[in-house]
Amino acid sequence: MSMQPVISFSVDILDCLANIPKQENKRVRNFITKFRQDPFSSGINYEKINDAADPNYRSVRMGDNYRGIVLKPDTGNVYILLWVAKHDDAYDWARRNRCNIHPETGSIQVFDATHVEPVEQPEARPQRPEVPPLFHERRDRELLRLGVPEERLDLVREIHTEEELEALEERLPREAFEALYLLAAGTDLDEVMREYALPAGPVDTTDFASALERDHSRRRFVVVDDDVELERILDAPLEKWRVFLHPSQRRIVEWECNGPIRVLGGAGTGKTVVAMHRARWLARNVFAGRDQRILLTTFTANLATDIRENLKKICQPEELDRIEVIHVDAWVSRFLRASKYPHRVVYSGQPAMRKLWQLALDNAPAELDLPESFYFEEWDRVILPQRVTSKTDYFRARRIGRGVALNRRQRAQIWPVFEEMHMRLQQQGLRPAEMAKQDVVELMNEGQSFRPYASVIVDEAQDMGPDAMKLIRAMIPEERPNDLFIVGDGHQRIYRNRFALSHCGINIRGRSRKLRINYRTTEETRCFAVAVLEGQEIDDLDEGLDTSMDYRSLMHGRPPEIGLLDDQKTELDWISERIEELLERGIAGADICVVARTNRLVAQLEEGLKQRELATRRLSRDAGDDRNQEGVRLATMHRVKGLEFSYVFLACINAGICPLEAAVGNTEDPTERRSSELNERALFHVAASRAIRRLWVSSSSEPSAFLTQNAS
Repeated sequence: MSMQPVISFSVDILDCLANIPKQENKRVRNFITKFRQDPFSSGINYEKINDAADPNYRSVRMGDNYRGIVLKPDTGNVYILLWVAKHDDAYDWARRNRCNIHPETGSIQVFDATHVEPVEQPEARPQRPEVPPLFHERRDRELLRLGVPEERLDLVREIHTEEELEALEERLPREAFEALYLLAAGTDLDEVMREYALPAGPVDTTDFASALERDHSRRRFVVVDDDVELERILDAPLEKWRVFLHPSQRRIVEWECNGPIRVLGGAGTGKTVVAMHRARWLARNVFAGRDQRILLTTFTANLATDIRENLKKICQPEELDRIEVIHVDAWVSRFLRASKYPHRVVYSGQPAMRKLWQLALDNAPAELDLPESFYFEEWDRVILPQRVTSKTDYFRARRIGRGVALNRRQRAQIWPVFEEMHMRLQQQGLRPAEMAKQDVVELMNEGQSFRPYASVIVDEAQDMGPDAMKLIRAMIPEERPNDLFIVGDGHQRIYRNRFALSHCGINIRGRSRKLRINYRTTEETRCFAVAVLEGQEIDDLDEGLDTSMDYRSLMHGRPPEIGLLDDQKTELDWISERIEELLERGIAGADICVVARTNRLVAQLEEGLKQRELATRRLSRDAGDDRNQEGVRLATMHRVKGLEFSYVFLACINAGICPLEAAVGNTEDPTERRSSELNERALFHVAASRAIRRLWVSSSSEPSAFLTQNAS
């Protein structure tokens, strides 16, 4: 009996399908399905390509106009569909591109193998300054282990600048280009080796079946054994993350650890993708028992909604049944209801809390002349996190990071304000959300609650507060294999919730990884988004600092376009003209999003675009974005977090709006004001980094300092 054939598809097929007109697209898809079911079926005629870069290439007919390029190696029953294009374009691709197994990494590589002439300096042009090549300190063996093909070593040795490296991007395998790019940017060789130099051992460069199982190959190729899974892949060419993970992402997803894992990474590096795939991998391979449940939690309701919808696209129904996705406050509320909690949970800013503060502030000592904002901040930063319930507790409380120093006598003078708050809350049966989380931890530690989870995954952890992280630790109180998986980025902290994992009982020492490649935005957009945080100290969710110096995008495009307009009508005209140009080019409204700082501004923009006869759809915080519905999307900066769009407009970036004066101007404490402004900078950074292809930023009247500083 003959061996079952291995049928594989390249990630490039998804890009090919996206560029094929609908009428032809259906025929191509039908062929791909038939090819997966049986590569020998009638109607599949393999034609040899005489001048192809690889003698094992064959062309296959996909309708009247389109051809597919298939690799059929001499040995092994393997068929790999590499490319689809019109007849001449497909044959041209086959002449230029080589597909082989790298002898060091063991991965399958596809790259443009056409000869590249060294760039010669014209006699009339000044000679290049005598600077050493970028990789002069690297040995050939090191470059080979990073995936550089042997026939490209001399070319790599001649690279002197990052611009020259970028010019050779298409002439190098993807993983080799990324590794070289990180080295050129100053990333430590050991770090790059850890992510890209896969220890494949002895490599058989003819064994494509084994090569398809290696991490770097799985990044670009997928073996599909099921027609339903194939349809899922072909239906969403823009959502490659469903199938194709970068090796550094896959290693993190499948990393088995005896204790908590922390994953850092800038915007667009795929942190949420990693969190979702981690949940699926655990449900499928580690905690596969019917009663073994996995919690994936985050800070906001809308992000939990988006994650839940995306998990449906990558998980089987039985896996979904064991993965619970819920934001942390909703989880706490549900838990307390089930525990017959005697209090009603309240949050800062709610009417009930405002009334209590009016009564409590009557006890404020006039001689200290402290503003009301001081008491709100002291309550949030000191009293609640440390569960201060008595004057003695307050004398001992740590006040690190508070801008106003207090001696013992002053603490005694202001304690009656907080004592009144505690008393009023008790009388009315109210409990601040922070204290409610602490109560949940006590119930768990007293053994009054069943701990239902085998593993907990936290996405956007930087926005969680210390009480939430202590609660998450209490869900699995002892370090166990694969217990906690914590994903975050201090550069994207948009709420003033700071913590150190170690202070919350979470030890991540030796179990931390960082994602460095931005796969969403262009480098031009990344630089724009990062610039607003330049000079700011960003923590690493524990007790250290994080940097964006080793964070890069490998895609390039046009720099963000900035429009400084005189008034909102002119700004709306400016935005509308550019949206209409996109729509005329065939761009779907669902791929365009207009973002503003507040709901009020979003409503004004929505009305203005409708007046200009543009269909719109405002994104709700309680529902995911149905991409099949028509209309240009509108969202606040908070709502757009976790989403991405091909084209993004940041509108109304005015003074007083970014940063929002109501967010930073309600305190007289300079430390608190700096912290609030940093959150506003992070929010602008998050919004700008949602753009995949192009970003526009506009203001009316006086532009924001964020914008003028960035533009300079």
